[in-house]
Amino acid sequence: MHFLDQAKIFIRSGSGGPGAVSFRREKYIEYGGPNGGNGGKGGDIIFEAVPGLNTLIDFRYSQHFRAERGKPGEGSDRTGAGGEDLVIKVPIGTQVLADDEERSLLLDMTEAGQRTIFLRGGDGGRGNASYKTSTNRAPRQHGPGWPGEEMYVWLRLKLLADAGLVGLPNAGKSTFINAVTNAQAKVGAYAFTTLRPQLGVVRRHQREFVVADIPGLIEGAAEGAGVGDRFLGHIERCRVLLHLVDANDEDVATSYRIVRDELEAYGAGLTDKPFVVGLNKIDTLDDELIAVLKAELEEASGAIVFPLSGAAEIGLDPILDRLLEVIGPESAKVGADDEGEDEVEWSPL
Repeated sequence: MHFLDQAKIFIRSGSGGPGAVSFRREKYIEYGGPNGGNGGKGGDIIFEAVPGLNTLIDFRYSQHFRAERGKPGEGSDRTGAGGEDLVIKVPIGTQVLADDEERSLLLDMTEAGQRTIFLRGGDGGRGNASYKTSTNRAPRQHGPGWPGEEMYVWLRLKLLADAGLVGLPNAGKSTFINAVTNAQAKVGAYAFTTLRPQLGVVRRHQREFVVADIPGLIEGAAEGAGVGDRFLGHIERCRVLLHLVDANDEDVATSYRIVRDELEAYGAGLTDKPFVVGLNKIDTLDDELIAVLKAELEEASGAIVFPLSGAAEIGLDPILDRLLEVIGPESAKVGADDEGEDEVEWSPL
């Protein structure tokens, strides 16, 4: 399945049905009077977050969504049937943004089963029976029904994960997530083998937590270099960031600072999140060199560095235990307390 994390769609709620103009006509009954019923209400546009979806690919092929119009009223004071609501199912973590310069946030779907009426259908028009008064005994006016609401919106998906993987291209992030989770990320001996975010579930000590792997960052990513920073939105809600550094880089301290600088340039509080640093691919080095590189990286990051190798599955247990410790006992409500978090300016381009 192709991954798509942004889409522009058009939505319109249903218009209300028109009211009826009708008069009661029955043999032997005088002064039958008006009996036109009201029109039915138009259908609502409803967004629902459902589990099992992790991409917006369906919205590439279907971009227009219109709820059903209310049915017209009928004689004998019969109200028209209401239009059927249109439920748009989206992945958990989908945001609905206005199609304006600010890209203001309109709706954030963060929980499974969350349903929100986004656009309400128009009310039905009044039938002529409702216009009857003591001085207007045979009204012929009726309401046409109120129009529905319509607008263009952007959908943006932010994956919900407990831990997010960051690092330069070829830092071994895909190999790591394959080693510790059930993911099957593409691995290759070249940069940018990961072109879309990946999710995996780690099971350890009778607990589970979700890890998100995003494409690697290079210097200048905030200005669009490489694949840019557009995928960093998928780790905005992570509780902890795991920063992997390739032990074979010429200067591990510089490699660390490049990624940290790009996180800071992106904003959204990413550099304020707890982070864990891993020195990856140590299976290619001797113990003496590993100790030297570990010391350099600890001096640059100010944090404890965990030597490991995703390919050889060396040193994975200590770093997973550290991630569990930082995530804490409650990892189910990822993003539940992010309401006060500053939103980074986002553009779909």
